[in-house]
Amino acid sequence: MKSMYLRGAAAASFVAALWAAPAFADGKVVIGDIDDMSAVYADVIGPGGVEAAKMAIADFGGKVLDQPIELLTFDHQNKPDLGAAKFREWADRNGLTMVLGGSNTGVSLAMAAAAKEKKVPFYAIGAAGASLTGKDCTPYTIHYGYDTTALSNGTAKTILEEGGKSWFFITADYAFGKQLEATASELVKAGGGSVVGDVRVPLGTSDFSSYLLQAQSSGAQVLALANAGTDTSNSLPMTENAPNVLICASVPKSAR
Repeated sequence: MKSMYLRGAAAASFVAALWAAPAFADGKVVIGDIDDMSAVYADVIGPGGVEAAKMAIADFGGKVLDQPIELLTFDHQNKPDLGAAKFREWADRNGLTMVLGGSNTGVSLAMAAAAKEKKVPFYAIGAAGASLTGKDCTPYTIHYGYDTTALSNGTAKTILEEGGKSWFFITADYAFGKQLEATASELVKAGGGSVVGDVRVPLGTSDFSSYLLQAQSSGAQVLALANAGTDTSNSLPMTENAPNVLICASVPKSAR
């Protein structure tokens, strides 16, 4: 039953994309996958997502609505300008039908703008910035899965109820981290808690020791990791030697 549902949902998505697309490229469906293929979010979707797309295309027999399917892939390297430029290039030169991917919220926001400009549907997968379905929403953007609003409500409210009142944020220094921290901070303060400090960390940082020392010296009960992917993996082992950190509130590795 689940397989039938997923197949039906995928078919509906293809049909919607085909209907919205301005034209086919030489009688074929062109699907773009623009994602982080080699850096901090590569394990979120990345190469695995490309393989999943190939499997889905094969499951469809390589065609949809009697049109052959072509898959294009590109590593955006977590750079918004690269993601948006490749989106526009494919739309202009390759007869792009739809685009999947993103992972990085900043890149997804740039591609959402390109999708609106080129009138090509963009499925933002893995990027968690709530503004994708808020102030930055476009008629051509579909935001799949969780977002920073859901992550903040689920985590912050629960930890507040468990007694975690004072918070310190270690935040990925770009759109995703900033949106997550902002929403979580509002919830903490509204629930009677306080944010005693925060620090912004460049994406892809390997050594978090200095940032964790700042968190420890703050005396906060809660260390909130507003990051994801390899950043979260690199943060967690270092929290073991931070005695003032009672609870580690991090978003899942799959959130971007």
